[in-house]
Amino acid sequence: MSEANANKRSKTSGWKIAVRIMIPVLLVLALFGGMVFGYVVLGDQELSEVFEWGTWRHVFDLIFAP
Repeated sequence: MSEANANKRSKTSGWKIAVRIMIPVLLVLALFGGMVFGYVVLGDQELSEVFEWGTWRHVFDLIFAP
């Protein structure tokens, strides 16, 4: 019985580790996908500008300007 529990436990812990890794990766992919969609499709700008630091600094300044 202890062997069966050990096998079951190892499968479960492996799944938990995979989920803990997949969730942040999927969140980052969703962030980049949203940035690209919003800036390129809705904003009608070029894709190369999405990954420039100056673009997002400007957006931040527009949002949080006094």
